[in-house]
Amino acid sequence: MWEIIEEAVLDCAKILPFLFLSYLAVEYTEHRMSRKTKAMIYRAGKAGPLLGGLIGIIPQCGFSAAAAGLFAGGILTPGTLIAVFLSTSDEMLPIMISEGLPVSGILRILLAKAAAGIVAGMIIDFVAERMGWRRPIPEHPEMCEHEHCHCSEHGIFRSALSHTIQITVFLVVISIVLGFVMEELQANGVSSIFGSIPGLEAGLAALVGMIPNCAASVLITQLYISGLLDSGAMFAGLLCGAGTGLLVLFRENPDKKENLRLLAVLYVSGVAAGLLLGAIHIL
Repeated sequence: MWEIIEEAVLDCAKILPFLFLSYLAVEYTEHRMSRKTKAMIYRAGKAGPLLGGLIGIIPQCGFSAAAAGLFAGGILTPGTLIAVFLSTSDEMLPIMISEGLPVSGILRILLAKAAAGIVAGMIIDFVAERMGWRRPIPEHPEMCEHEHCHCSEHGIFRSALSHTIQITVFLVVISIVLGFVMEELQANGVSSIFGSIPGLEAGLAALVGMIPNCAASVLITQLYISGLLDSGAMFAGLLCGAGTGLLVLFRENPDKKENLRLLAVLYVSGVAAGLLLGAIHIL
């Protein structure tokens, strides 16, 4: 019990700097920039999926949380957010290194995740622009109005710190609950489910990967190493593993329909890319 609580607190502590910096960026753009300048920054984000896909492979789930906060603040495009989510490595890298997997294989996995994120992100932004999925640039700080933080009275640093503390408390509580859920699933032999439905491995792995807890990526990685998952299902699970980014997205972005749409896009993109990578035998 205490191990789960300690792990949840430590995991959330690791992403604190990323959350604070992302909220500081959002506060700055919301309070110090004109609506026209914000729109220019958003439009300049067409190259965002490329940067997002490359940053995401760094083994630190704080990037996905930061990206979700920046998206909620109207700074990132939908494609950039999905690129970061798909390429995020979370706990995959340390597990594979500790298990002695070949460096060449690990690099191929990382590059494949980055490539999947970049390509999917660019396609999503291309389609989103033509479908009119362009988030309105707010005249007033929506996030602050949503949180009722009165940041205009205290300055952007104090406001960013306030937002960071609030979301951290939320993440700790949810992470503890999910930690117990994951422990219960593993104790009841969840790994046996994958082998019993071979045709649905990728879809099931993606669902498990989307659980916003580091234990999900650990489980997917260990199942692959033990031979219970093929490479396609492994990629699907790890691509959909956006870590705490999904929690931050649903907590900070008030448009729940948009959040569900992004969740569906993440799942479909992850499964499709996973099956494709498995079919071309990249490993």
